[in-house]
Amino acid sequence: MTSTEEKPAETFGVLTDESIARSRLRLGVPNPQYNKPHNLEVSQDGARHFAYGYGDDNPLYCDPEYAAGTRWGALIAPPTFLYTMGEDAAPKPDPETKALLKGDPFAGLGSYQAVMEFEWWRPLQLGDRCRVLQAQVGVQPKTSSFGGRTAHITHDYLYTNGVGEMHAVRRGTWINAERHTSKKRAKEKLEQHPYTPEQLAEIDAAYAAETRRGAEPRYWEDVTVGDVMQPKVKGPLTVTDVVVWHLGWGMQLTPPGNFKIAANVRRKAPGLYPPNAMNIPDTVQRLHWEPARAQELGLPNSYDYGGMRETWLAHLVTDWIGDDGWLWKLRCEHRKFNYIGDATWVRGEVVDKQRTDTGHEVHLKIWCENQRGEITTPGTAVVLLPSREEPVTLPEPPAATLEGMVAHELERFRFDVAMR
Repeated sequence: MTSTEEKPAETFGVLTDESIARSRLRLGVPNPQYNKPHNLEVSQDGARHFAYGYGDDNPLYCDPEYAAGTRWGALIAPPTFLYTMGEDAAPKPDPETKALLKGDPFAGLGSYQAVMEFEWWRPLQLGDRCRVLQAQVGVQPKTSSFGGRTAHITHDYLYTNGVGEMHAVRRGTWINAERHTSKKRAKEKLEQHPYTPEQLAEIDAAYAAETRRGAEPRYWEDVTVGDVMQPKVKGPLTVTDVVVWHLGWGMQLTPPGNFKIAANVRRKAPGLYPPNAMNIPDTVQRLHWEPARAQELGLPNSYDYGGMRETWLAHLVTDWIGDDGWLWKLRCEHRKFNYIGDATWVRGEVVDKQRTDTGHEVHLKIWCENQRGEITTPGTAVVLLPSREEPVTLPEPPAATLEGMVAHELERFRFDVAMR
């Protein structure tokens, strides 16, 4: 349902049993992607623009000549570059499937990203194209102190490279909450003050001190449980930072394009363009740079995207492991907003190391922490490091095909819920 006319006024914006049941019917059903991805293939410019958008000048992602001399033999894209890629791999839906997937069962509710998990099995390299299959794999009703009754919806985005090999999975859980309830229950009071010269000097010193492992291997044998990773700082976050991030990331939610192009989209999906204070239709995403819109929705200020912090965490890890390591798994939870004006310290430490059938694993605790000492995004990561005996061998995906991966993910979700 895309408008209030398609959903009774008394239930629009209300979480109902009917909405949850309707959502469950979509489990495992491929959901076509109607918009072209921001990048059709990995290019030198696309990878560099994306990396610069989160403050990473790693030559592995930005300099083809340097990358050609690494174990990869060519420029590779940053791990979360997959956000910008993915031509549709879903089969053409029949009329029954079209009806099943039409509209949003949770139209009118607020949707907040809660958890994002990644697994990577091989890189996307210079010149690679990419296909993506999206499918909903989980629905779980829950009660939240912030949003009252909520529905946690898990979607998989399964990516292959240009020759059909599994590249990665991006597994996201969004909380759908009644907006009027979340407004009433929102208790967070935000106090932000101008930064002192001393605070800015501390941030600048952290930027100046950043290092990258790069071509020097970090061997598994040299890592010790309790090792602390060199922290990174991101911020203080400005609207400019969000704009530059969009240059590399694309728009994601609202289809790209301005003026006539946007008007054409708006005719089909008016809900994506609520009017602003001048009654001009504008993208729903403007709450990320327009404080007045955020405040209309019960939040004290504009804030970043979850994908930004996921990428910051990946940046921390990839700089630490060096060119010869492999970021295999990353999981994080977005528990607090990261507001415009906040500074984020990205930190991590080694909590375990193991030799397994997959390779020489190192398990990391990673997190984002703001200038108030609040952890906004806790996370974990598993990396594979070279040993002095052998290089990293890339991990195998649980299934070799998109269809096999959907079946695996549905079973995985059922198992996880049963174990809770």
